[in-house]
Amino acid sequence: MILNQQREVRVAMRPLESFLRKVKRELGVNESEVTVCLVSDKAMARLNESFRNKKGPTDVLSFPTVARPRPVRVRRGLHAANSGEHQYLGDIAISPATARRYATSHDRTVASELRVLIVHGVLHLLGYDHETDRGEMDKIERKLRKRFGLTP
Repeated sequence: MILNQQREVRVAMRPLESFLRKVKRELGVNESEVTVCLVSDKAMARLNESFRNKKGPTDVLSFPTVARPRPVRVRRGLHAANSGEHQYLGDIAISPATARRYATSHDRTVASELRVLIVHGVLHLLGYDHETDRGEMDKIERKLRKRFGLTP
C-alpha cells in the first residue's frame, strides 16, 4: 500500500503501487505487506532526527517490524528464501521533494528515483544494511535496478 501524505511533488500513485507489487514478487515476498508513506521534507526531517539523530530530511527511511539478526536470504533469481510467507514487513517513508533533488543531481526522473527508493526501502525491510554488509545490499540493488530498467 502506498499513502501520499505530502503535497510538494505530484506523484502518479497507480504506477508506483504496481511497481511495489513487482518488487515484492521479484523478491518472493508478494504475500507480505509493506506500507510506503510519501511524506513532506518537514515530516521526513522529524523522522530522521527522531530515529537517526540526524538533522534535515533524507530521501528514504525504513522501519522493519522485525529486527533481523541476518537479512532474509535472496536466492539466485532474487527470490527470498521465505517466499510465500504472509507477514507485515514494515513501513517505508519517502520524501518526494528530496527524491526530486536527488533525481536532478543523478540525471533521473522523479518517477525513476521513487522506484529506486522503493527497492532500497524494501531491501532494508528484509534486513539488508548497505552501511555494514560489505556490499551485499548494493549488489542485490544493482541487479534489481537492471532488471527493472532503472539507471544506476
